[in-house]
Amino acid sequence: MDINLELYKCFYYVATTLSFSEASRQLFISQSAVSQAIKALEKKLGHELFFRSTKKVSLTPEGEVLLQHVKPALEMLSQGEAQLLGEDGLSGQLRIGASDTICRYFLIDYLKRFHQDYPGVRIKVTNSTSIGCVELLDNRQVDLIVCNFPNSKLSAHKKTQVVKEFQDVFIANPDYFPIEGKTLEIKKLMEFPLLMLSSKSTTSEYLHQFFAAHRQNLIPEVELNSNDLLVDLARIGLGVACVPDYMLSVLHGQSHSLSRITLKQLLPTRQLVLVHHDTLPLPQAAEKFMDYFHI
Repeated sequence: MDINLELYKCFYYVATTLSFSEASRQLFISQSAVSQAIKALEKKLGHELFFRSTKKVSLTPEGEVLLQHVKPALEMLSQGEAQLLGEDGLSGQLRIGASDTICRYFLIDYLKRFHQDYPGVRIKVTNSTSIGCVELLDNRQVDLIVCNFPNSKLSAHKKTQVVKEFQDVFIANPDYFPIEGKTLEIKKLMEFPLLMLSSKSTTSEYLHQFFAAHRQNLIPEVELNSNDLLVDLARIGLGVACVPDYMLSVLHGQSHSLSRITLKQLLPTRQLVLVHHDTLPLPQAAEKFMDYFHI
């Protein structure tokens, strides 16, 4: 069957972004042209490839099968072009998902280096919680994610690589809370107003489990979606904030009013992990980005 390669390209971008508008943006053509291309491909193949509704687009079972063949084929073509152009001619797009905190306090230096090494690659970073990032990966809206681990949403068909170990710490303004030089029991910590990430975060899951293991019912005073806001509220004395320790070195100098609380019962170490599907081939840009984390 003779089908124009451009039709498969349109299918690939809609299937990987699950958005006709995003596919049109990445292909630099109109949304109407993308829609017409998909309809033409469906007519030629005799199958509907997408479920369409006013709120979302998803692949039909036939679309899933087709993507398994189209994705590696187009990516092999892209890799062949890149090899002919040479390493410095790497093009395409790096699609990565991560939380605001991970982006700002961990990933930013890697993204800067990658952009300097491969200026021809477009970098698209999608922000979400660590739980939300797994959903982005499952929906194929990104090729890689960097998220917290443990993570209740991570399951089979995911390949993970630990890229950093960290520990959560409690910080407060000693002008409001007399904590300097003291080692606190968890029960004593519970007497302070606690500032934490929202209940839909991996951090909240992890902290509730930790406190429950020590027979404490964790009830935060404030729950937010931003660690930076937690730091700001701790600085003005609204409570004791829980944040990852890798934030502190970056904040040093602007957070001189905050002190780290020493706990008698240490919080277990967690990890940042780089995650991708183990059954789907990665675009070359994503593979090159992963190279920065190989030890």
